[in-house]
Amino acid sequence: MLTIDSKVKELKKNPQAVEIITKLSPGFATDPQMKLVQGLTLRKLMSFPQAGVTPEQVEALAKELEDANLE
Repeated sequence: MLTIDSKVKELKKNPQAVEIITKLSPGFATDPQMKLVQGLTLRKLMSFPQAGVTPEQVEALAKELEDANLE
């Protein structure tokens, strides 16, 4: 199951996950720099100040990914 603790490279392979994440982070699927962080979990990536994401947004994203029950 894909979650916020899945690696970025795994999440990018699933179109539904990309759609969910892109709502919060529009460059997730298109930013060339994402290639540099593919080995990180999404939770770790979202914890960086440069992500500009609040802890509440991270938890909401985690719940949305969990509710989607993506494989």
